[in-house]
Amino acid sequence: MKVATLNDGSPDGRLVVVAGDLSQQWFCKAQSLQAALDQVGFEVQNMAAPFTAAGCVSPVPRAYQFLDGSAYVNHVELVRRARGVDMPASFWTDPLMYQGGSDSFLGPTDPIIGDPAWGIDFEGEIAVITGDVPMGATREDALEAIRFVMLCNDISLRNLIPGELAKGFGFVQSKPACAFSPVAVSPDDLPGWRDGKLHGILKIDLNGAAFGRVDAGVDMTFDFGQLIAHAATTRRLAVGTIIGSGTVSNKLGGGPGKPVADGGAGYACIAEQRMIETILTGAPKTPFLKPGDRVQIWMDDADGQNIFGTLDQTVKAIS
Repeated sequence: MKVATLNDGSPDGRLVVVAGDLSQQWFCKAQSLQAALDQVGFEVQNMAAPFTAAGCVSPVPRAYQFLDGSAYVNHVELVRRARGVDMPASFWTDPLMYQGGSDSFLGPTDPIIGDPAWGIDFEGEIAVITGDVPMGATREDALEAIRFVMLCNDISLRNLIPGELAKGFGFVQSKPACAFSPVAVSPDDLPGWRDGKLHGILKIDLNGAAFGRVDAGVDMTFDFGQLIAHAATTRRLAVGTIIGSGTVSNKLGGGPGKPVADGGAGYACIAEQRMIETILTGAPKTPFLKPGDRVQIWMDDADGQNIFGTLDQTVKAIS
């Protein structure tokens, strides 16, 4: 099943079921995805209408909880090196996770608004929406609780992160509202879904040029079963909880990878490319995002069909 939420002016939008090829939509009797997950279900009305991602907000415009992990530890290692901070060995065995804001998500075509001095960066991720997860759930229980999969642009303000983390209390200002793909897809409708991972090429374009072509199923140290179980170790996770994978990152050929323009898989965030530039030349050269920059994130299936619709966001200066 594929679902989306239309912008009807209400806080939770209007839920629709979407055709596999993203061509049509059917209104659900449940008003919102949260309501459908809670108890109402996904019964649809008979009349179909054309579907367009331009009319969508996030599949869940606001959620009870958003937890973002760092399943691709190669990304953590590179970004910490960029900040001049060593990475503990335990990061390879114990997932990192933070509690993000969930009261208001950006829509898939909403602008990214900020001050360029903040070091605005995109982060291409995979995310899942869960059903009820009991405290102490096993990995297998956690995998059974996954209801939908979607893509995420977890926006980061890189220049604010070091000072904020130095306080020893986590992200707040450096992690503004993130955005999700127009469409969320149930695992049983995803051919690339297996072993708690989404196997497929996550595509990221920056200003129309290929920036990342990273495989989400490669180099994922912790699968979604492990991430969800980690989050549920000491508490129950409510229906509709969103769990993010962290930035997709490939460590191809035993090395840190290289840009798409040089024949590599590229990167799912600017910070990684800057780190590689620092390793190779002694200094980064790729700037963070500035007003007017356009970021597009999507994933195609084996037949070239867009699976989730496209996150298509342009940066605007804060007024």
